[in-house]
Amino acid sequence: MTNFKQLGLSENLLKAINELGFDTPTDIQIQAIPKLIKDDKDFIGLAQTGTGKTAAFGLPLLERIDPAMKATQALILAPTRELGQQIAEQLDIYSKYQEKLNVLAVYGGAPITNQMRALKKTQHAIIATPGRLLDLIKRRAVNLESVRFLVLDEADEMLNMGFKEDLDLILSYTPKEKLTWLFSATMPKEIKKIVNKYMDNPTEVRINSQDQVNVDIEHQYALVKGSDKAEALSRILDISPDMRGVVFCRTKHETQELAELLLRQNYKADALHGDLSQAQRDRVMRRFKKHELHVLIATDVAARGIDVNDLTHVIHHTLPDDNSYYTHRSGRTARAGKKGISLAFISGREKHRIHKLESQLGIEFDRSFIPNANDIADIRVEDWCMKVLNKGTAGKVSKKLNQKATDIFFRLSKEELVEKLLVIELEKIKSDSDKDLNDTESRGFSSGGGRSGGGGSRGKRRSGSGGGGKKPFGSFAKKGGSGGGGKSAHTRRKR
Repeated sequence: MTNFKQLGLSENLLKAINELGFDTPTDIQIQAIPKLIKDDKDFIGLAQTGTGKTAAFGLPLLERIDPAMKATQALILAPTRELGQQIAEQLDIYSKYQEKLNVLAVYGGAPITNQMRALKKTQHAIIATPGRLLDLIKRRAVNLESVRFLVLDEADEMLNMGFKEDLDLILSYTPKEKLTWLFSATMPKEIKKIVNKYMDNPTEVRINSQDQVNVDIEHQYALVKGSDKAEALSRILDISPDMRGVVFCRTKHETQELAELLLRQNYKADALHGDLSQAQRDRVMRRFKKHELHVLIATDVAARGIDVNDLTHVIHHTLPDDNSYYTHRSGRTARAGKKGISLAFISGREKHRIHKLESQLGIEFDRSFIPNANDIADIRVEDWCMKVLNKGTAGKVSKKLNQKATDIFFRLSKEELVEKLLVIELEKIKSDSDKDLNDTESRGFSSGGGRSGGGGSRGKRRSGSGGGGKKPFGSFAKKGGSGGGGKSAHTRRKR
């Protein structure tokens, strides 16, 4: 088995990597790092999200940058500010034991004057979003004449976001004699045009996407009508006390609307999309990394900056139009050798898309079922009981009101009072959750393993209806949610 030392890295970098707990390099790192350290050739690395591309180009950059040279030697272009920040943070960590090397991330949404001030000092490597870098170039605040290494990270996403003209203009300010390293998940026609125009006989490394998409990820789908998806998500949150995940929506409006609905219901959730200010985005990510939030509702573009290794779930509130985006999304979970679940909400009309994902990506889906009132009643009632038990009362109720309530209830025993209060709470649950949200129009759909609560074995294709023994979300329940010995309901993220 290949280790990092065999890749040709220096002792100082190996020491930093060892402290991070990284033992075995990923496929893209194994194939890219030795070439980028030694070869003076342009390079193309094709690999999916979550495969360690930042270290694949970041470690060779740190080996090749000369800290004694008082000039910007490396320019890394990234599509989003979050990804740019993440790259800068990782380079700082990797270079912990090297001679002082200055790294600066510049992006929109932050005061440009602060970035201009920082650029007056030598920055050996600059990580930038295209729009902000052009602003700095126009203000003559950045000098790219000494750039020896140009890295285009998530190149396909930069083009999807409309940065083609910006890239052309930025590259015109860099020297012709430089090495260009392009990293991307896919190779659309637009990327090929960039390769043909700006790269000279590049070395290409392609990591098989099918090998990356299904490792340690359990793929599931649930048949849910569009109007029921929000309620379906809230039920999953109720029954999954250990869930920590990202919910993907197609539009910024859909993202914000769903996040606000969950917040009104007191779930620990928030939105991440392009309309947020930089301060808002930073606050959301800071809370998520501190585990103050359990669920992020995000668009595909905004999620490009999310680099968290302990996500248990990725939920596709809306399936992406491009299959490669399914791989991007799913790759957010099951990192660092951990297991993860990728769950897609689909309507009956979308069932063909599951077949398409299975055939094109070489994966297999199991069917899961949305919990009903009986599945979540125990959890919600226990949660409500713990709220009552832990509620402070000192100074909050006058003696007069206390006595009035006592006089009214004095004929009731404790058991009778508890029973009446439970009936009131259960009526609330019933009103919200007694509807079966599983799409009945497609009960005969037989793709995947027809997952039932006992955890049907993968690879055995059964009726999508689960016969007569339909049970809710086997994997969710097994993680400690519903009545069969799961964690106490007060550990839920709700309230």
